[in-house]
Amino acid sequence: MALWLTRSGRHGEHEPKFLEDCRIYLTWGRFNHDLSKVKDRATLLEILEETYPNQKRQHHIQNRGQIWIFSHRMKPGDWVVVPSKRKTVHIGEITGDYTHDPKGENPYYHYRTVKWLETDIPRTNFDQDILNSLGAFTTICQIKRNDIENRVRAMQGNGWKSVGIAPLPGGGGGGGNGRDDPDPVEEDFDIEQIARDQIARLIYSKYSGHGLEILVEAILKAQGFTTHHSPKGADGGIDILASPDTLGFGNPRICVQVKSQDSPLERPVLDQLVGTMQNVGADQGLLVCWGGFKPTIKREMPRLFFKVRMWDQNDLIDQFLANYDRLDEDLQAEIPLKRIWAVASQDEGEQD
Repeated sequence: MALWLTRSGRHGEHEPKFLEDCRIYLTWGRFNHDLSKVKDRATLLEILEETYPNQKRQHHIQNRGQIWIFSHRMKPGDWVVVPSKRKTVHIGEITGDYTHDPKGENPYYHYRTVKWLETDIPRTNFDQDILNSLGAFTTICQIKRNDIENRVRAMQGNGWKSVGIAPLPGGGGGGGNGRDDPDPVEEDFDIEQIARDQIARLIYSKYSGHGLEILVEAILKAQGFTTHHSPKGADGGIDILASPDTLGFGNPRICVQVKSQDSPLERPVLDQLVGTMQNVGADQGLLVCWGGFKPTIKREMPRLFFKVRMWDQNDLIDQFLANYDRLDEDLQAEIPLKRIWAVASQDEGEQD
């Protein structure tokens, strides 16, 4: 059984559709052809050239390899990994054969049914070499390097956390479509995402548990807030109080609750924060959870837009990077970073 990387659009825009329909889709726009009737790659290349006449031939060959995987090589029982735009990972098992729906809404003409085994798995649960493979820009490809398929399958029995299985000697095979494939998928990796994954793993190793409160407080101080950090123990829903001005008498007055758990947060914690805000006279609240938030919390976001902000792992890292130069030297020494320039990807995956 193979392990496939499938992206839900160039910017993750099709992710809700993937999850709600329990399907993975081939998201090439305007590509409404029944691929089950396409028996060879030469014919598929002709269809691509007719559909997208302004694209270069090499680009069509690259896309042909990915489309062939979806329509002819994936099989029921194979697993599929879908990186989320929320910087988490969804894993599912393919349960159906390739299906063409000519009346589907563009671009949802091609799909395979999927049983989602787990959604929103924190990226920090994966070993770094697995994250590197998930960082390929390619929309669809097989993941084989370093025995990753068996290592990911083993994670299912360990709460979707790394089981510490060492990679096979010599790498255990490559990525892409396979060495004998006439349309090899180029391995172009998202260096920015790989670097971000490394930062996330280092932050979590250094600041898990109560340490995450220290990091959040440092970010608030870098933003110009004066803070009060509650001591360890029962805090009554108050981890940090923050307010602008030198003495902290300015507005807005913020009540902060920080959770370092790597699983999504439940609704009662949000309710507790809102109640605590009233008790301490806070104008606004900040709820931080490394593992993100359950749908029961997300549904409350419009109602509480002017009262509460929520930071998941992705938001916290954004704030950390935006304020890094203003953080104290000890914290910078704990998480040493440097800026680099890199060539931006041409992002030549699926068609619009």
